[in-house]
Amino acid sequence: MNDSAASSETSAFELLGGEPAVRGLVDRFYDLMDLEPAYAALRAVHGSTLDDARDKLFWFLCGWLGGPQHYVERFGHPRLRARHLPFPIGIRERDQWLACMGQAMRERAVDPALAERLAQAFFGTADWMRNKGG
Repeated sequence: MNDSAASSETSAFELLGGEPAVRGLVDRFYDLMDLEPAYAALRAVHGSTLDDARDKLFWFLCGWLGGPQHYVERFGHPRLRARHLPFPIGIRERDQWLACMGQAMRERAVDPALAERLAQAFFGTADWMRNKGG
């Protein structure tokens, strides 16, 4: 690949604004989950504190978006579905996760075209994580 082709490919990680922007998005996502009644079913799936989840999602998203592989360096392959099997995830939890992330992206002023692209990718992953009906 030539240098001009490499430089024309900007990752979603870079488009968002790097680690500070990803951290801000993740923090807003979990703040909303903790505060908004609309996300109560999603919040109930998490433990008493969201601190561990905040860090893990931040580390994961950095790599998933094309940035540093913090999650893989700490835990190895994400194995998302296997790691989420202990948690009951149905359509309601999936939809609340997607709505919460969508709200976080809007509130963090993520470019609408990038937000749409990410929302589509998030849907595929979130739907794949379902492990119960309803």
